[in-house]
Amino acid sequence: MNIEIWSDIACPFCYIGKRKLEKAIQKLPESSSIQIEWKSFQLNPDLETNEAQNTLDYLSQTKGWTQAQTIQMTAQVAAMGREEGLNFNFTQTVVANTKKAHRLLHLAKEKGKQDALKESLFQAYFIEGKNIDQQEVLLHCADSVGLDRDEAKQVLDLRNFDAAIDQDVYESRLIGVQGVPFFVFDRKFGISGAQPDEVFDRTLRQALDEVK
Repeated sequence: MNIEIWSDIACPFCYIGKRKLEKAIQKLPESSSIQIEWKSFQLNPDLETNEAQNTLDYLSQTKGWTQAQTIQMTAQVAAMGREEGLNFNFTQTVVANTKKAHRLLHLAKEKGKQDALKESLFQAYFIEGKNIDQQEVLLHCADSVGLDRDEAKQVLDLRNFDAAIDQDVYESRLIGVQGVPFFVFDRKFGISGAQPDEVFDRTLRQALDEVK
């Protein structure tokens, strides 16, 4: 079975959803037959990277929330993350455009290292507070999963895979993706958002039963 996931690195619910899916897959005897493909989706493709601004300041500015409201909202997301073993630190998260990271994810797909790179990028962004629009940070993530550094640098320098990113976005529109994460199971079943564990368990079971 193939699971396609439309997602952005700067989306905390995408990281939470990744953990929920992983837990559901681990429960299955057929887990080795499941393939995961990460699809590109940018929540804000026109976003300008700003190392001087963290997530709290950005959300307060763009949503029109007070600082207290922003802290309350992100605290709820952080609590959801902790339930999945993730320690989000939104005071350190750097506001960054994710286009370059998506280019590397397409390279990693060709090399069979996409899921590992996705995890490394999430870790760098949400846990370590790194600027994932910065080339050296991206190359470090590429190194950490065994991608060739020179090849990764070439992808970033030459803007390779932009057409593949656009194709992912086009496909998301065709199937009605309006937000991420969005999980598609063999193009038959879908889950929108980081749903409760039982939703992942049930949908995986239904999708696998369809294959039999």
